[in-house]
Amino acid sequence: MERMAHPAGGGRVMVIGAVLACLLILTIIISAGMGFVRIHPVDILRIIASSLSGNAEFSAHIEKTASYVLMDVRLPRILTAALVGAGLAVAGVVYQGILLNPLADPYTLGISSGAAFGASLALLINITALGQVSTPLFAFVGAVATLFVVMRLSSFHGQISAQTLILAGVIIGAVLSAGISLLKYLADEQVGVIVFWLMGSFAASAWPGVPPLAVGVAAGAAIAFFYGRDLNIMSLGRRSSDTLGVETAKIRVILLVTASLVTALCVAVSGVIGFIGLIIPHLMRFLVGPDNRGLIVASALAGAALLLAADTITRAALPVEVPIGVLTALIGGPFFALIFRRKLKARTYE
Repeated sequence: MERMAHPAGGGRVMVIGAVLACLLILTIIISAGMGFVRIHPVDILRIIASSLSGNAEFSAHIEKTASYVLMDVRLPRILTAALVGAGLAVAGVVYQGILLNPLADPYTLGISSGAAFGASLALLINITALGQVSTPLFAFVGAVATLFVVMRLSSFHGQISAQTLILAGVIIGAVLSAGISLLKYLADEQVGVIVFWLMGSFAASAWPGVPPLAVGVAAGAAIAFFYGRDLNIMSLGRRSSDTLGVETAKIRVILLVTASLVTALCVAVSGVIGFIGLIIPHLMRFLVGPDNRGLIVASALAGAALLLAADTITRAALPVEVPIGVLTALIGGPFFALIFRRKLKARTYE
């Protein structure tokens, strides 16, 4: 059992984690410096040090414009993109571990469709009572409601089957997609706002949204890591896991709810961004092995770096800012097809 839990070796996992952490920090610094206003890496560190310490001398010789651009415009967006990438990647690890399906990701259960429907409804009726929180709040409520409907449909005698869970997610996702199409038809002149949100973007990121997102993603990752050993055992099959003392049904529900709530929070903040939860766990599994504890840590760091790099490309490298969901779909689509083809080939020769 120990060999199964640490296939890559604890030392190797720690080294890979350290490398990924350094890569994420480097990506953050590069992203913070790129844009219409170029900021030198040393100036970035000085501005941040000045803001954290309250000592203006650190950034005394730096233009106030650069300080404003970094602290009020770029840094909230950078942190939001990194946190969303980490959250979606961790959720992908959990879904693939529970469902034992390499094609599972945070959108398998229709959570993204639920969030998209809630946000589209808020945009259509132009709710302003809660200010800028209205759309994310409706998106979160829609995602959570979808989760409970899917789990209700796939539960029989208190047990949840992986196959019925995926099927229920596909069914509810299809119904909600039709509902979104109806809302876009009714939106008329507002349809552009709904379509833009559905494509995903971090352009509206601000400091008030960072702390709750950070707390939610950190809590979800901590819960997933805590149950990482049980998730390893559950991959052996239900009979084996029950024999080894794992409460399979209970832990499956806890992890499903945790991953889905993290996904709902991420989608509510950024809009629909696909394939991060599919790509990252696969890539990290080649590096750290199947142990879900190391996989969760590595996927969180890699997911944060990848989504931040993609957002930086759309924001600073391309002539026109492309919605981040479009870019991740262009990258993830071929990857999804490759995984599907390999899985189909493996089944053919079994």
